[in-house]
Amino acid sequence: MAANTVIGKRRLSAQKEARASYEIRKAEIAEAAVRVFHKLGYQGASLSAVAAEVGIDRATIYYYFSSKEEMFDEIVRAVLENNEALARRIAGSNMKPARKMRELVMAFMTSFAENYPLLHIYVREDLKQVTGKRTDWSRHMRGLNRSIEDCFVDIVEQGYADGSFRNIGAARTVTFGILGMLNWSHRWFRPDAPGASEDIGKIFADMVMAGLESPY
Repeated sequence: MAANTVIGKRRLSAQKEARASYEIRKAEIAEAAVRVFHKLGYQGASLSAVAAEVGIDRATIYYYFSSKEEMFDEIVRAVLENNEALARRIAGSNMKPARKMRELVMAFMTSFAENYPLLHIYVREDLKQVTGKRTDWSRHMRGLNRSIEDCFVDIVEQGYADGSFRNIGAARTVTFGILGMLNWSHRWFRPDAPGASEDIGKIFADMVMAGLESPY
């Protein structure tokens, strides 16, 4: 009986080690995929290109990802989940509304830069038209989008409530304007352009706060 218990523990330990190794390798492939999407764009990227970036054969990639679409969806989902968690932390923090808004706008522009061009490809995706195997992914992503939107709305309403923001209209309309400005960067942003990422985030934050902050 004791021998069976020892064997069972060893088997469980081996399974955990194998799973951990699998997750580490998958993360390495995902990081390589980001570099490939960055260099070649979504259309030019392929599983073969990712395999070459990692230094493995294409057949091995299929052990982790079944297609370029699945790879893209998983990577973008992880990024958006991180962004959504960050938005909730900022909105729920003890910072003043103005500081929250500034931090959030700058953080999102930085995320666009660090994950270029993945997030810019994603913002062009019509999630309502996604079907088939990607339906669950689409539903989850729309939920994350709504949560992020609600965080911006919450910050605007906090500013209205304490008088630090001028009440210029419905908080959700203001939010749509801010997100529209950020998302529209997909038409012109390039990470290697002068003043990219942090500088652009600061400029956007200054623009937003110039329109929101109360002079009193």
